[in-house]
Formats: sequence, C-alpha cells, structure tokens
Amino acid sequence: MNFTHDTTDAAAQPDVGVSAGQFRTMAELGGDIAFSIALPGFQLRYLSPAFTTLLGHDADALRESLAAPGAGGPLAVLAACLREVAGAAPGERRSTELDVPDAGGRPLPLEVLSIVPTETPATLVGLLRDLSPRRAQQAEQKRFASMLNHEFRTPLATIDGAIQRLEATAVNADEPTRQRYRKIGAAVDRLIGMLDEYLSPDRMAALGKARQANTMAVNELVEAAAAQVRAAGREARVDTGAHAFQLRGEPAGLRLALKVLVDNALAFSPPGTPVALAVRPAAGGVEIAVRDEGGGIPPEDAAFIFDKGYRGSNAADLPGSGLGLYMARSILDVHGGSVLLAPAREGEKATEFRLWLPSSEDSGQQQLASGSSSSDNRSRAPDLDARQDTNNMANP
Repeated sequence: MNFTHDTTDAAAQPDVGVSAGQFRTMAELGGDIAFSIALPGFQLRYLSPAFTTLLGHDADALRESLAAPGAGGPLAVLAACLREVAGAAPGERRSTELDVPDAGGRPLPLEVLSIVPTETPATLVGLLRDLSPRRAQQAEQKRFASMLNHEFRTPLATIDGAIQRLEATAVNADEPTRQRYRKIGAAVDRLIGMLDEYLSPDRMAALGKARQANTMAVNELVEAAAAQVRAAGREARVDTGAHAFQLRGEPAGLRLALKVLVDNALAFSPPGTPVALAVRPAAGGVEIAVRDEGGGIPPEDAAFIFDKGYRGSNAADLPGSGLGLYMARSILDVHGGSVLLAPAREGEKATEFRLWLPSSEDSGQQQLASGSSSSDNRSRAPDLDARQDTNNMANP
C-alpha cells in the first residue's frame, strides 16, 4: 500500500528546522510506532513499518478497519480507539491503554498516545507503544513483593506468638521485663502493618490494572497531612495562600513523603502543641513547610538526618529504624523534588522541614483550602496504632 507522505519541510517551517520524515524517525528511535491519520475521513497517511513487525498485521488491515467501523476483525478495537481519540479537542493529548490481537490471535498490550494538532488540515497523529516490557516488570514486581510478604510474615508470626506466650506465662516478671515484651510486640505490629499496607495481595493485585493517577492538587496533599495531625489530637495550622498548584507524580508516594515529616513533627514536639503546614510558591515550584514547636534537631545530627539508617541523639528512647527521612528524600528525588531542614530561627528551637516539588499553577481550579490562614483544634481520638515506623525526626 502506498501512503501519501507529508512533504512539508524545513523551508516551509523555518522555526522547526527538520522535516516531517525526520520527526517520524526521531519518534521511532525508541521502538514506538508512529502514525498519521487524515480527518475527518480517517485515511491512513503514515504507519511505521514496525507495526507489521510487532503485530504481524500490515497497514492495509488497519486501513480497512478504519474505513469500516463496526465491521469487526482483529484490528477493530484499535480502529475504534483511534476514532474515539480523534474526537479530542485540538491540542489535547490523549493516552489510552488497550489489548490488540496480533496476527496469531495473542493479545498485545499497547499504549496509544495521540493528539490532533491545531494546524489545518485536521490530522490525528501519535504513537503506538508496546507495553509488554512494562507489564512483565509489573508482574515481576508483584511476584517479588508476594515472596517478601510471605518470607517476612512467617517469622513475624512466630515472634508474635512467642511474645504472647511469654506475656501470658511470665506472671512473676518485673515491670521492665514486661515493657520489653510490649516493645517487641509493638515492633512486630508495626512490621506486619507495613506488610499489610505495602505488600498485601490486594495491593499487589491492583498494580497494573489501571493507569495510576499521575497528578494531584496540593490542597489534597496538605489536607491529608492536616487530618493526620488532627487524628493525633493536635491542632493543625494550615496556611495555603491563594494558589492552586498541581503536582505531577504518584499521589501515594507524595502522601507518604509528607506523612513522614508530619510523623516526625508529632513525635518530637510536646503533646498539645500545634503543627503548622504552609504552602508557598518557590523557585518555579511549590514548597510545603512542616513546622513543630519541639526542641529542634541537635546541631550534631543536622547534617546526617537524611542518611539511611541514621538515628539522632534525641531518638534513643523511641522506636524506629532510621529509614523515614531517607525514604521521604528518595521519593522526592524520584519526583524531581527535594526536602531540607530549614535553618533554625534565632532564639527558637522549633523544627521546620521544607518539601519542594515542581508544579504548575492552575488558575481555573478551586483555590487551596480557603486561600488564607486557618487554625483549628478539633480534638479527635489519638491514633494509638503502634505501626508507625516513621515517627522520628532524627530517626526517620
């Protein structure tokens, strides 16, 4: 089949400097399949040769499916998807995942990345991306997580049972001994809680079923942190300003990073004191500050608190593994962000962590919170779950 190729070159578009053919070549370097479909007639103008290599179908098969919607055939699902995304507003980028049968009838997972450029004549252009490597990686992650879940849960169950027997039978044990039993039991509960939260079969089964959200509003993130503070029976002082920031990233990971900072603020400040959460624009992104009214970070620990496994001098009597702040920093690194300990203000010992993330400000969204400072002291039952392993300012 012969296709009409777009011959617009750099002479016609001096600001671009490369031809349409060069653009296609660049798009296909990573193994993706480029396509171009003229609208509104859905005439296939270009399709990468890699389409036939990957799926075993030739371009004529896709052309026929586009020309006869509802006629069935192995590429009917792909043609229907292309027709649907062609209805997007000009300039709107679409991403769709679907399974397309190859020539042998085996389903092949594909991601369809598409856009209808604002230029005329109207054209649907985009890429077809093979998701098989990503699906295989997700399956391996689930297998590995399932193995970890089993290998850790079995010895933890043994330890838990032994501690329960010791507590039940050691009737003559002194109070320090009983406290040690309870401490071991609480540590086991924390670890089992982490397995339930991060490595449970339900959580693993959810991976890969649907495309995960990759954006969230800062107000959602901050409100979740404020709810955590209130659940501990503390006052959350929230100052979001008059901005509507959108963050690009994995919401669960971002919530976990901020949760670590709030856990530390709760653990290292006196009961009854407030925890302040502030949002402000900074350096092309957004900064979220978490401030407590505790005793501050010992100067000798300040340079090491984000190190893996580091426990500060003020953490000797608290549970923890020294991983919380390290984990928070790692999550933010992945998202192109950062976290730092703010310099102490003169005459104050309070601690303030500042989390920075790249963002965009969406003027069409509802403003964060009320757009002004707020203070509340809604007393709720403290969270007595001993499964938190991140309550350590110098022992993340």
